[in-house]
Amino acid sequence: MLLPRIKPGERVAEAAITNALTIDVEDYFQVSAMAPYIARTEWTTRECRVERNIDRILSLLEKSRAKATFFTLGWIAERYPRIVRAIVDQGHELASHGYAHLRVTDQTQDAFYSDIHLAKLLLEDISGQAVKGYRAPSFSIGPGNLWALESIAQAGYCYSSSIYPIRHDHYGMPDAPRFVHGAGGLIEIPATTIRMFGRNWPASGGGYFRLLPYALSRWSIRRVNRADGQPAVFYFHPWEIDPEQPRVAGIDAKTRFRHYVNLERMEGRLARLLADFRWRRMDEVFATKIGPTC
Repeated sequence: MLLPRIKPGERVAEAAITNALTIDVEDYFQVSAMAPYIARTEWTTRECRVERNIDRILSLLEKSRAKATFFTLGWIAERYPRIVRAIVDQGHELASHGYAHLRVTDQTQDAFYSDIHLAKLLLEDISGQAVKGYRAPSFSIGPGNLWALESIAQAGYCYSSSIYPIRHDHYGMPDAPRFVHGAGGLIEIPATTIRMFGRNWPASGGGYFRLLPYALSRWSIRRVNRADGQPAVFYFHPWEIDPEQPRVAGIDAKTRFRHYVNLERMEGRLARLLADFRWRRMDEVFATKIGPTC
């Protein structure tokens, strides 16, 4: 694939389109891929590093004058309310990642509703602000559980960012719309993809951002902004800027590679990303879609 040449020092932040920056607030031991190796009963015994990592992210955002949406686990918020208040006090959007980081595919409809309803109440109580958005753990809404979108709306959320329109071994709905659309009584805002060779390719963060050359990520976002005329939705996790996090023993080779690849490069790449594009909160970037009365 040939990428457009970038002149030294060129800044894309001058472009008209503002993109949505999102952070999924969970710790390293709560990642879905770690579930076979770390029982939920062990979570309270693990070293939790989310506070220091959120502080580093907030500092990075302040230096870059960027704003973001933090999809926060209720489990985290309950134990570390200080970071929830810091997120809000610094002008970022607080949104929900559910309470217990359970994939939607692993829950009944009633259990799912209870989880996301509890998370919303908890986050709003700590922050003193309305929580409008929800993102499912591991983008776990797909063709087999679209009922979840109605549950999200019933729980009082205005928008979801839970469907990733790609093929993946753990998640994905490749035939779903690539950009913001109405679904199940609310607004769905998918993670960003590019369309090439008859299929969608991930272009929005996580392990892809750590694994692939930074120039490819920058090119992908520029393509979405320029060719599609759409804002990008980028995501990452606090543990991804923490190369010194405890290593989980006994995990398989694929999980080890996906989780630990290029952690030491992540913070530097994020700094470049923040300089190369404009970034704001999800509710601001998509304000006209979400609606003023939400």
